[in-house]
Amino acid sequence: MFASLRKISPTIPLSFSKQVGPIGCYRKFSLISESQRTDPTFQTFAVGVENGFLPRQDPLAELPKEFGKLESLLQRMPMQLFDGSPGLLASGQFGDAVRDELPLYEMDNINDQRLLSALFRDYTFAASAYLLEPCDILYRAKGDYGLGRKALPMNIAVPLTKVAQKIHSKPFMEYALSYALYNYKRINPLGGLTYDNLALIRSFAGTESEKGFILNHVTMVSYSPRLVRYTLGALNAVETNNRVEFDMQMAGLNETYESINKEMEMMWSRSVPEDYIKFRTFIMGTKNQPMFPDGVIYEGVSDKPIVHRGESGANDSMVPLGDNLLQITELMPENPLTVVLHDFRSYRPTNHREFLKYVQDKSIKVGLRNFALQDPNSAAIYLSNIDQIRAFRHRHWNFTKGYIIKHTSHPVATGGSPIITWLPNQLSTVLSLLNDVSDQIDKSKLTESNLIRVEEIARRAQAQKRFLDREVAELKNKFKDQDRT
Repeated sequence: MFASLRKISPTIPLSFSKQVGPIGCYRKFSLISESQRTDPTFQTFAVGVENGFLPRQDPLAELPKEFGKLESLLQRMPMQLFDGSPGLLASGQFGDAVRDELPLYEMDNINDQRLLSALFRDYTFAASAYLLEPCDILYRAKGDYGLGRKALPMNIAVPLTKVAQKIHSKPFMEYALSYALYNYKRINPLGGLTYDNLALIRSFAGTESEKGFILNHVTMVSYSPRLVRYTLGALNAVETNNRVEFDMQMAGLNETYESINKEMEMMWSRSVPEDYIKFRTFIMGTKNQPMFPDGVIYEGVSDKPIVHRGESGANDSMVPLGDNLLQITELMPENPLTVVLHDFRSYRPTNHREFLKYVQDKSIKVGLRNFALQDPNSAAIYLSNIDQIRAFRHRHWNFTKGYIIKHTSHPVATGGSPIITWLPNQLSTVLSLLNDVSDQIDKSKLTESNLIRVEEIARRAQAQKRFLDREVAELKNKFKDQDRT
């Protein structure tokens, strides 16, 4: 679409001013430096132009020998082991094995961030398997989840809580810190982050579909370094009033989101839709789920029940980055569904949250949207980026229908949001914005290719909005509790 624009990677400083109070009051946000990439004391997830939203080093795939019993349990845990034989979860034996075999490991003297991240991943896998094992057994037998275990034993709860505190996270499975973005290894250590060069570290089902589901997220996020570079380049171009540079950076951003969407589409071939329900049980949370009406007691940590949202791809940082840069976030409706969207922010790595907040504040301060709309062809590129966010959310909604709604009547998503209404809440906002922005563009001043693109985007957005409204209304009649958040 924007072939005439030569995309140049911006020269990006490592530190950026971040507004923290009245206009003019700023503190620094720093991208990860080269020395920090290998610093064992530096946080594992730190945004950089080389790694984007992926960990600064590849995940630690196997625990040291001193944690051998935990490693052994996790290797024997999946329903189907690597050699095809049944694992502990297949027959509901994982809980007994935890109680009989797992010692109470000490975490106080561990400060290596790579090891702490691996321990967090592994204890969250153990915690979810333990708590949800009864639900999985009942669901396989009767199609009902029943109730999960009410208490997490001390030999998981205590070390998990200590590790979570050390890495500034919640003591429960998260998308980036455990299930997806810290759960891959390269088959060829010198090869790239391509699907055929990746393998899983931990799993619940042990199937090809589970592998495809998880690793497809990794290959998508492998494009995030480009998102970071183009985002910062676009902000810098607005601040310096350089429209040619702005258009180039926004064109590069559009191309990157387009690549991510194409990679996302590969999910259909890498993970069979009807297989997802077979391992989905284990990535559910304890908040707003009927399996845990009273929460969970973390033995040795607290006598009061604790609840957490489950793992969700909605916790990825790539679309929120686009939302914040393009100033979509501030247009989200004020309702309970948007409150859930804000709650999800706390289930991301600390540095990701800080970077996303920086981009949001900076985009508002420099007025990126207004700058784009001042020139019709810049506005066309801006519109095309919003359309890529639409494409991502629309595809996510299609996945929800094809992988979940078609196969279960459970009314709640893994993250605790209502399965029918939550994604359309965001998608509907983006569709409305596409029409609003398109109406503001002076089409008489567009290049021929931009005119065709703007008109195409507007027609599609209008049609999708009409269809989405009807579709959600029909589905709400089939699924209960869609206002519960």
